[in-house]
Amino acid sequence: MPPCLHLLRSARPTTIVPRASQQTQPPLCLRLAPRRCITADEKPLPTADTPGPGPNEGQLPHVSEEAAAMGKITGEGGPEIDQGTPVQEILKRDEESQEKAPKVMQEQVQSTSAKGTRSFSTSARPRQEAMVSSPDSGVEASGHIFDLPSLPLPANMHLKYRHAPIVKQVTNLLMRDGKLSVAQRNMAMILNHLRTASPPTINPDRPLIPGSPPASHLPLNPILYLTLAIDSVAPLLRIRAQKGMAGGGASLQVPVPLSLQQRRRQAVMWILDAASKKPARGSGRGQFAQRVAEEIVGIVEGRSGVWDRRGGIHKLAISARANLNVRGRR
Repeated sequence: MPPCLHLLRSARPTTIVPRASQQTQPPLCLRLAPRRCITADEKPLPTADTPGPGPNEGQLPHVSEEAAAMGKITGEGGPEIDQGTPVQEILKRDEESQEKAPKVMQEQVQSTSAKGTRSFSTSARPRQEAMVSSPDSGVEASGHIFDLPSLPLPANMHLKYRHAPIVKQVTNLLMRDGKLSVAQRNMAMILNHLRTASPPTINPDRPLIPGSPPASHLPLNPILYLTLAIDSVAPLLRIRAQKGMAGGGASLQVPVPLSLQQRRRQAVMWILDAASKKPARGSGRGQFAQRVAEEIVGIVEGRSGVWDRRGGIHKLAISARANLNVRGRR
């Protein structure tokens, strides 16, 4: 006999426990402490008897009005406030336009009685020119170490032409590979060496150009020191080989005069060549500038080999001056 199955007895009792409901918190704006509002009973609202300033009231005065008031206090005088605008000036001159203008502008034109005054566009420029041109314009130079420059400015006040011409020419000849800053640094070292060196001893056999100051004054002006050294050894002539003057295609040597810039260029090239052949005393970026400065001092003292090169060119030019009258032969 099969076993009997009792369904009610085999089932286990299950207990259903309800989940605790999660309480939702209110947002942050609701959790803040409520603010206390001031009612009209505690603080009465302003009445119509004491009205406050409107949006367009209580503004600062115009700059011209403020300047006029300040000038009236100090006694210096301020800008002309009563002067008309350009539109009012046009309406004053054109009666037909004045009749067609709005009523507000017609009243402004009629109310302004600025007789003997000019508009701002015509009076500002003459006043500015008068201040610049007149020497007694009342411009105070207080706080300046030097006097104010005179107008118009001279031509040498230009930025590109502020240096002496010979300093600029020597700087360009010192430049290598387009490095202008290096050449300017070397030029500054050369002038500093000439300024700090002891006064030179001039050789009477090789005098400098006429009109030169005493040797003791040369270190005080290094640019004049440099100019005297270059102009003293600058050649007056150069030798040019004129082809065909001797006949049969042979050339003759003909002396040709040089300009001031050409003479100085040739002298500087000789000085740089002699300085480059001197032995170096050490290392550093200022060695070449020091050798050039020493060569310039040697020229002034008459112990440089540049004098011999100048003398050789002049002797050759004197011997070749007879070729100037020779005509070309065929």
